[in-house]
Amino acid sequence: MPYPLDATAVRAWCGLALESLGRERERIDAINVYPVADGDTGTNLYLTLESAARAVEAAFDGHASTGTAPRLADAIGAMAHGALIGARGNSGTILAQLLRGMTEVLAAADTTGGKGPDTSPEALRKALRRAAASTYEAVAHPVEGTVLTVATAAADAAERADGDAADIARAAHEGARAALRATPGQLAVLGRAGVVDAGGCGLVAVLGALADALSGEVSAAPVVVRADAPLPEAAGCEVPDAGGAGGCAAPDDGGPAFEVIYLLEADDSAVARLRTRLDDLGDSLVVVGGDGLWNVHVHVDDAGAAVEAGIEAGRPYRIRITHFGGASRVKEPVMAARAVVAVVPGDGLAGLCAEAGATTVSVRPGEPPASGELVQAIRQAHAREVLLLPNDADLRHTAAAAAEEARTEGVRVALIPTRSAVQGLAALAVHEPGRSFDEDAVAMTSAAGATRYAELAVAERQSWTMAGVCQAGDVLGLIDGDVAVIGADLAQIAMTVLDRMLSAGGEMVTLVLGAEAPEALGERLERHVRERHLAVDTVVYEGGQYAAPLLIGVE
Repeated sequence: MPYPLDATAVRAWCGLALESLGRERERIDAINVYPVADGDTGTNLYLTLESAARAVEAAFDGHASTGTAPRLADAIGAMAHGALIGARGNSGTILAQLLRGMTEVLAAADTTGGKGPDTSPEALRKALRRAAASTYEAVAHPVEGTVLTVATAAADAAERADGDAADIARAAHEGARAALRATPGQLAVLGRAGVVDAGGCGLVAVLGALADALSGEVSAAPVVVRADAPLPEAAGCEVPDAGGAGGCAAPDDGGPAFEVIYLLEADDSAVARLRTRLDDLGDSLVVVGGDGLWNVHVHVDDAGAAVEAGIEAGRPYRIRITHFGGASRVKEPVMAARAVVAVVPGDGLAGLCAEAGATTVSVRPGEPPASGELVQAIRQAHAREVLLLPNDADLRHTAAAAAEEARTEGVRVALIPTRSAVQGLAALAVHEPGRSFDEDAVAMTSAAGATRYAELAVAERQSWTMAGVCQAGDVLGLIDGDVAVIGADLAQIAMTVLDRMLSAGGEMVTLVLGAEAPEALGERLERHVRERHLAVDTVVYEGGQYAAPLLIGVE
């Protein structure tokens, strides 16, 4: 039976779309020939949708204590925001903009909590139209025969359809499928490769999931990758037989050498100037977002200039630079014997771990990486053996899932149970590629386990803790994950925490200072340890932006 277009439907849509893209990821990667034949469109769409789905689950978790479900506006807004902050590649960035366009309409129409006529079905028609239009606004130079064309066809079909929201969604899906079949005749590079547009293929999968979520029925309609191929019996993309990669192994076309992606905090006027600047620097420019937060994607030869343009416009972060590099677009890098992948909070720690040879996954507070992001980092390490450092107790299950997924791809992965970045530093310090894999994993695990960890944080609200009641603005000293000290002065709390930790002994203290730590805090704490605790060495690192005010490790 059809379901109303409400928050629960959005949650189901996310789950079904993630499953669909998970099934189709490799097939979509294989037909990725435009705008760059780098074979990652399916993966980028999956990672983008995974971020969206996690945001929706967080919205539901936030309402769990009240026993109520979020409103449609809350759920679709979370989905769009999650896609924006987790968008990967050209395709993921456009998908984020599609979702934002839908959110503009559905959130405004949500006057009855998502259960009234205002949000179904007319609002869905308008939302799909706004989604398609918004993509053309985001792309600097729109090209037909791409996901933009498929999105427009879906909106056209939705406007012609009658019935409830499920009928509208199913019509949009069918319209998108028909448009996808025609893309090889609209874009020459697709016609030469004999494949349909990879981004459009992913959008068809996402729209099919929306129709399934609203109808309660799983569609048997497949997503095709060739205009002249018969439809396969099973749902999914059909990969062309010839060449296996469907044209992905085409030689370098002389395009820009780098893909640059970053999130940007900036106002509208600054972003308008940034668009002009980046358009002059390269191509495949897509800028999506609004309300002060944007996702910027561009292909350029001068990656530094693209980042500098972002700095001039506002505050860029989560910067990702990928080198296409001629033959590297079609030739896999030589596999290393062993690599370390580490999750790190703060650019300073990321640089420190990178210097030690680790592949890093940088995160911001409150935005933990998804398992797909960790799997992608393991892939990018290009090693037969990988030691994974989650550096956060809350990432234990996420990291375990990523390790299991990577193992199915033939990578030997050892999960080192690091619960803090300082434990990760201790593990990295004893990493020795010359040892056997098992010996290396044991040594790193032992070093991490021998390191007690603490963190100083500022309370955001009044709450009960193991050390009593804290008020908003109080400084909290957490030892091994539990609040042990509450006070007003960060330096005094830090010294109290150090004394408590060193009362049980210790040889080495590691201090990681966040960007917001008071000036000279490191020197003051180093002097305190030297005066109060004999024969204890202290090392101080700069954690940089997004690191906690202070991390402490005692070995």
